[in-house]
Amino acid sequence: MRTVGEVDAFVAVAHAGQVDKAGVPYVEHVRAVAAGVAPFGPELRMAALLHDVIEDTDWTAGQLRALGVPDRVVGVVEAVTNQPGVPYADKIRRITSSREATLVKIADNAHNSRPDRAAALPPDQRERLAAKYRAARDVLWAAIDRRDIETVIGIVNPALLPELAERPAP
Repeated sequence: MRTVGEVDAFVAVAHAGQVDKAGVPYVEHVRAVAAGVAPFGPELRMAALLHDVIEDTDWTAGQLRALGVPDRVVGVVEAVTNQPGVPYADKIRRITSSREATLVKIADNAHNSRPDRAAALPPDQRERLAAKYRAARDVLWAAIDRRDIETVIGIVNPALLPELAERPAP
């Protein structure tokens, strides 16, 4: 799999039958994340499409490499994949060591923070996740150029632009 189209077809099958917390087919989430990083090139778009495949399916990094997914793409996927026993805050800090992984995670966070997606959740879960995603943005946004953040969230979740504007420039 060396093209965005091939990876998109793959994730449609890999995530078949999965739905997000709002009951929407899960593939729509990974496609939204990929759209957010599209300005940064096809390899990053492939990584965004695959960003949850190791975590949420039976596929492994080795199997993705065996299918021909570029090593750089798989590396980004591995960087954003949850690891057993690693707290979320530690994962977010680890992700910021890679610009590409940070961009994918910013797009993921932005999509997960969309008001329309949050509205489908029970109030207590909505509030807990909103706080978690806000704390993650504090770390992620500090690690990347502001223009890149604006590019990603402008595509994925423009409702976050005022939050970004309120933050002091580095």
